[in-house]
Amino acid sequence: MSDHELAAALATEAGRLLLDVRTELAEAPADERKAVGDKRSHDFLMAALAKQRPKDAVLSEEGADDPVRLRSERVWIVDPLDGTREFSELDRDDWAVHVALWQAGELIAGAVALPAQGITFATPTVAAPPAAPVAPRIVVSRTRPPAIARRVRDALNGTLVEMGSAGAKVAAVVQGRADVYVHAGGQYEWDSAAPVAVARAAGLHTSRIDGSPLQYNRPDPLLPDLVVCRPEYAEAVLAVTQ
Repeated sequence: MSDHELAAALATEAGRLLLDVRTELAEAPADERKAVGDKRSHDFLMAALAKQRPKDAVLSEEGADDPVRLRSERVWIVDPLDGTREFSELDRDDWAVHVALWQAGELIAGAVALPAQGITFATPTVAAPPAAPVAPRIVVSRTRPPAIARRVRDALNGTLVEMGSAGAKVAAVVQGRADVYVHAGGQYEWDSAAPVAVARAAGLHTSRIDGSPLQYNRPDPLLPDLVVCRPEYAEAVLAVTQ
């Protein structure tokens, strides 16, 4: 099984487990669903990667950060449940599972599963989104829309689209349901690694908000800002964010 196939398979199966948690704990408090979902998905991904790629290191949101990854040539960067708030709300489908592989300085494989939508996007080939509308749609957090996104909306004469997890936001751009995702409120490598790998496979622009490249597997996994957009909007977006 190739790294691309493995990323897709693991993200999809972790998503199935999370759907099971939703069913099993439908009557439980939201916090319990969050905790059980995070743990079950993390435990599955860690066990599967240990079996399938025993020589590789792993950086997971839900695991202890092992510094051995900084000496490793290959590191899997995973978010077992991106969008725990949305996952805990049983009527929402804007949450995701992220599985990405970093090797020798680059993201070389990645998958974003949207379990409640029955979709997994995975490298190496992702269909490009359909043609953009006249007014670009800027996807933002439904609870914490950043000021920078509002500035981009104003500059591009666009509209804001509220959505949950980072993975779901990037997937919306890939799907053609949005055109720009700009974030400056603080994220970590696991929030964007798999979505960025998928976005690049779809031909989208990806960068920091100052236009510099996104870098992964650094000592500090904080990666606070991000731009993912259709390439025709990149210059205009970066003119606002830089």
